[in-house]
Amino acid sequence: MPWRSYLGAMTGTTLTDRAILRLSGEDVRPLLQSLLTRDVLTLAEGKPRWTALLTPQGKALFDFILWTDGDDVLIDCEATQADALAKRLTLYRLRRKAVIAREDDLAVHWSLEATDRPLDPRLPALGHRWLARVTDGDASAAFRAHRLSLGVFEGAGELGQDQTLWLETNAEELHGVDYDKGCYVGQENTARMHYRNKVNRRLIAVPLAQADEKRQRAALTDLGLSIELHRVDSIDHDALPAWLATAIEGQAAE
Repeated sequence: MPWRSYLGAMTGTTLTDRAILRLSGEDVRPLLQSLLTRDVLTLAEGKPRWTALLTPQGKALFDFILWTDGDDVLIDCEATQADALAKRLTLYRLRRKAVIAREDDLAVHWSLEATDRPLDPRLPALGHRWLARVTDGDASAAFRAHRLSLGVFEGAGELGQDQTLWLETNAEELHGVDYDKGCYVGQENTARMHYRNKVNRRLIAVPLAQADEKRQRAALTDLGLSIELHRVDSIDHDALPAWLATAIEGQAAE
């Protein structure tokens, strides 16, 4: 089904497949700064950031969007992964003063037309995203179809957990990593790949009829897409979204 058909069927702005974690306490930002791929110390109101918690080898475990609410940090994450993410962050907390809990009074919202709301931090074409009270209706199918039409992947089902190196998910091009923030889990391999220009494989979407099961991360039968990890030198650039084709061509020219 074309993604615009999903948009026409959208009944609201709430992304019901997302959940919010609230992190509060004086050690929250230093804790997250030591763990995540983006700078948390400079996180500002109304300027969300896409980030990830990686394995020590630099592979994606959880990806999510950070927001700030006063001194608290809010995590906009997959609803199905929220409890697992909270548990993992709690393991890293140790004796630091940080409280991690579900925030059930807020929901994640999305629209292409809400121009007074922040843009999605990954790609402006994704549209506008914000946190507010839960409302009736569901926009999750429409957003998913729109996001995938732009070649932007997220979540355990698409990125895989402990399967795909963070930079192979196109994280650098989608503003999911800072190289000057100091150490974090998985930083060494991520930085090495960047500075040596060694991102040799990329996560891309291909028509399901052309799927290669050996490279497949997810089969999306409703959209007719296969999400796969391919070597850069084997990718047909004409089949890529413009933002990704430009990035790969720029890397090859360096």
